[in-house]
Amino acid sequence: MPMQIDFQIAIDLLVIAAYFCAVVFVGLVFGQKENSLESFALGGRSIPWWAVLASIIAAETSAATFLGTPGEGYKLVNYTYLQLVLGMIIGRIIVAFVFLRPFYERNVYSIYEYLQFRFGPGTRKAASAIFLVTRILASGARLYVAAIVLAVAFTLITGVQPSASQQFLIYLVSIVLITLITALYTAIGGIKAVIWTDCIQSSVMIGGAIGAIFVLLSQIPHAAVDQLLHSGKLSMITVGTDASASLLTNLGKILSADYTIWAALIGMTFTTLATHGTDQDMVQRMLTAPDYKKSRISLVLSGLADLPIGFIFLTIGILLNLYYQAHADAGLPTKTNEVFAYFILKQMPIGLRGLLIAGIFATAMGSLSAALNALATSYTRDFVQARAGHTEHTEDEVAVGDVRKFTYVFAGLVIVVAVATAYFVIAHPDSRIIPIVLGIFGYTYGSMLGIFLLGLLTKGRGTDTGNLIGMLVGFLVVAIYSGLASGTAEALGLKGVVALLAPVPVIGFPWRIMLGSLVTMACAAAFRSESKE
Repeated sequence: MPMQIDFQIAIDLLVIAAYFCAVVFVGLVFGQKENSLESFALGGRSIPWWAVLASIIAAETSAATFLGTPGEGYKLVNYTYLQLVLGMIIGRIIVAFVFLRPFYERNVYSIYEYLQFRFGPGTRKAASAIFLVTRILASGARLYVAAIVLAVAFTLITGVQPSASQQFLIYLVSIVLITLITALYTAIGGIKAVIWTDCIQSSVMIGGAIGAIFVLLSQIPHAAVDQLLHSGKLSMITVGTDASASLLTNLGKILSADYTIWAALIGMTFTTLATHGTDQDMVQRMLTAPDYKKSRISLVLSGLADLPIGFIFLTIGILLNLYYQAHADAGLPTKTNEVFAYFILKQMPIGLRGLLIAGIFATAMGSLSAALNALATSYTRDFVQARAGHTEHTEDEVAVGDVRKFTYVFAGLVIVVAVATAYFVIAHPDSRIIPIVLGIFGYTYGSMLGIFLLGLLTKGRGTDTGNLIGMLVGFLVVAIYSGLASGTAEALGLKGVVALLAPVPVIGFPWRIMLGSLVTMACAAAFRSESKE
């Protein structure tokens, strides 16, 4: 029976409206004081470490995590995804003690300024361009996930399964709404608004998720939970090898699998070095802390926090699997990404349902707000001001105005990508969110990480020319071994190229950044330079 728009739904809508009003209010309050670039982009380096910690958690816990991680738990009914957190912790420790101090010592606004100090302007602009393109694509892919709940709500309220065109329209409206509201408070309040709204958003997200676990446990037969606990299926560590297989065969299995202990300890360490050490989106919030020591605390603790957060969302997915085994539902979505949203709308109690829907919007807006601020800051510093001949930090209303203007420009670009992603998912309903989102970074961030590692770990290696060659070669190698090259050739009808690439193995997404960074670093290191450090 379809849901009716009644008093209960009105209460949920009030909860959601209160959330939106709160985040916009915070943006307006902080926006009254941000008239210098240092305050707007770095918060005057005065943000307490615990707020930076909450902001990091909010940024990396996107709507893809809120709905996609339960989808992984629902589908796999285990905790194998959680082992990747081990590499995330190792990677953050390395970033904390290798990357952050040089960024603080150089007093950079955009972290790609460091590459100009170390190598030259060509490397800086190339790395910044990689960030801009990749972040736009990744943020767009993440953004569409929040619209899933509205697509499911349409079915429950009307009792009609939306057609593909209706579903696309729902995605379009929700994507535009979320992006415009987020761009508004981000452009007005700058990084302070981003961080303090992130504190609200992370609290809403985690509180709602914990509430969902209690509701699920209250509605699942205890015998089913006990049976699962003693079944031995809830594994977290998977080796991914076969004792009877050859070394070469096992190596192929390890490199092609997404969730193994090897991918966790090695592949995800490199992935985290890239996402938390070379991504302006993530590093910019770390640079708002008073000094690199306090920034280190925020970063390392965020890695440790990923363990319980990942456990919570995977547990939701596993419990959803048990719930729908015990309570058959003919209307259950076929896409695992939509199951949690369906449960929220149909089974959650009044008020808590509104809180969880707000949590979905919170995760989307938390990651998007920081992305828009970082995109605008990076473009302003690395291209607009660099082209105008600014060599020192420009702290005036013109610079802040540029960042605000480009916040809206990049919001428009993210909308385009998000809408295109929604169209892709509608056309390919069996696609899984997390590999798609993380896979985008895998194609390009390896090249960027390789150059940063070269700059941080060596003194006389790397030039603008050599670095550009290295980044290009690194990207091409990843494109070949990720299947991107063969897929593109197939789409273009290049049968000869498809046949040529057919024997090439496809590696899992946790390994792509490692491969790209090592290839890039090896190529660029062949060029000797006089270090500017």
